[in-house]
Amino acid sequence: MPRRTLLRLTLGLLLCLTPAAACAADAKEERGFLDRVHKDADGKEAKYVLFVPHDYKGDTPSPLILFLHGSGETLGGTKQPVEVGLGPAVKQREKTFPFLVVFPQSQKRTWKADSEDGERALAILAEVQKAYKVDDKRVYLTGLSMGGAGAWSFAAKYPERWAALVPLCGGGEDPDAYERIKDIPCWAFYGADDRPTGLKRCDETMTALRALGAKPGYTVYPATPHNCWDKAYGTEELYDWLQKQQRK
Repeated sequence: MPRRTLLRLTLGLLLCLTPAAACAADAKEERGFLDRVHKDADGKEAKYVLFVPHDYKGDTPSPLILFLHGSGETLGGTKQPVEVGLGPAVKQREKTFPFLVVFPQSQKRTWKADSEDGERALAILAEVQKAYKVDDKRVYLTGLSMGGAGAWSFAAKYPERWAALVPLCGGGEDPDAYERIKDIPCWAFYGADDRPTGLKRCDETMTALRALGAKPGYTVYPATPHNCWDKAYGTEELYDWLQKQQRK
């Protein structure tokens, strides 16, 4: 092949590859709320959102929060997972928020740990842990309402994975699970005017954990209905407390 033809082909190939390489480089620099798509082993896609701190460097392990939304943000609902609860709280602190945050979306209105939705959430978490520099000893679990119940379920099934647990207005856990979750640092939140059955169940869980030697935090907001999440996620002390928790 003539040298001039070879040179033209080489330059053409470089021009084709350069935009892709540039996009890959730009992707590494993306910060803030990012739309992502997870593909399972069968190629089925599921959208999720990832928040990357604005000061993320990639050379120092970052803490991470897995957030489980409520039933209203299930696929096909009127709102998206980032629009209720933790998402708005992060937006208010976006420039300084130090945690990576994973926002998966339920497709079948459940966050039970052994459900398809639960397993997908954990697969997405693993995907993020592989792609980003995550401090595996500081992975935190939180959720509200249906997601609060899901947080208890995830904690009970995988107690060794979480540096701390923050369930909001999501009942409590089955008594058989108390022994498994007692060593996970926990701060639960509820509204005093929420549904009595869920509040009672959370009360019982807190009492049982304390009887086992645990010291869970428990905040019940007076004159507050089910949506206590704005107050809870608006608590600066919560994020200070989370950063101090580290899995042994």
